Amino acid sequence: MTPLLFLLLFLLHRLPGALCTVTTIENQAVLEGQSVIIPCHYNPQYTQNVKYWCKGSMKEFCSSLARTDDPESAPFGKGKLTIADDPAQYVFTVTMRELKEEDSGWYWCGVEVGGMWSVDSTASIYISVVHGMRVESSMVSGEEGGSVVVQCLYSEKYRDSEKRWCRSGHLNSCIVTDANGTFSSRSVLIRDDRKDTVTVTMRRLELRDAGWYWCGAGQQHVTVHVLVTPRPTTTQSITTPGSLTTKYPVMVKAPDTKSPVFWQPVLTVCGALLLLLSAVLVSWRMMEQWRKKPMTRAVHDTKAKLMLSPMNGRDGENTSLLFLNSSVQQVQIP
Repeated sequence: MTPLLFLLLFLLHRLPGALCTVTTIENQAVLEGQSVIIPCHYNPQYTQNVKYWCKGSMKEFCSSLARTDDPESAPFGKGKLTIADDPAQYVFTVTMRELKEEDSGWYWCGVEVGGMWSVDSTASIYISVVHGMRVESSMVSGEEGGSVVVQCLYSEKYRDSEKRWCRSGHLNSCIVTDANGTFSSRSVLIRDDRKDTVTVTMRRLELRDAGWYWCGAGQQHVTVHVLVTPRPTTTQSITTPGSLTTKYPVMVKAPDTKSPVFWQPVLTVCGALLLLLSAVLVSWRMMEQWRKKPMTRAVHDTKAKLMLSPMNGRDGENTSLLFLNSSVQQVQIP
């Protein structure tokens, strides 16, 4: 029982370190003379613990290079190696500057757990410092008539070498920098900072400029693919009832000069029909007025002639004749 109890106590003492899992990125290859930033992630319960960065093939015997409790490793220091902790994001970062070939090797992100029986939680990464070239992006794109920028990074060994920009598959197409590390033409501008970066700017792009290129220094070169897209169609702003302006692609069509010739006969016919209809209405109105005038005169004449004519009737009674609308009616008046 004693060996089992001892093993249990041993595991319990090591448990805090086991729970603090540290992770980092994959192995890195860095050009000589450049810098690299390594992020190291840890569990939230260890925000107050000391973090460190060490170098060695075994974590038990690695030599400490930077610690978060060491002022000389502060993030704003001017040294080649700094360490910074961000408890809000549960990550600390290590920055290594102006790397040399001898800086290649195994490195460790570490979190001090504390306690005699506890071990620190660590994660390893291999950094190799190499000679050569690389690009920030192996594929760039630009619009027709615009420009694209390619940044080619090179190691310290090639600082004094001439830099070349060539189109892949085209013989005698290479452009070479001068003694000042520059080249300028209507379509290409090259600038070398004589430190670690050469910048290539392709201007006034045409569709035929699309394809594979490569930039080189010494015996090293790296490829880049350039994509050129056509100019977009004209867009117009359309305002919706909700005072929202939305842009829709609208094909702009040239004015149609034949439209007035097509509409002119139609407008002429419509005008003629409108005049004819107006004339018919006026004529019909005049005829109605003319028909009503005789009837009106007849009514007035009838009223004027309307009178009572006493006549002797039978048995001495008075009678009258009433004339209305040219019809004679005999009315017996008592």
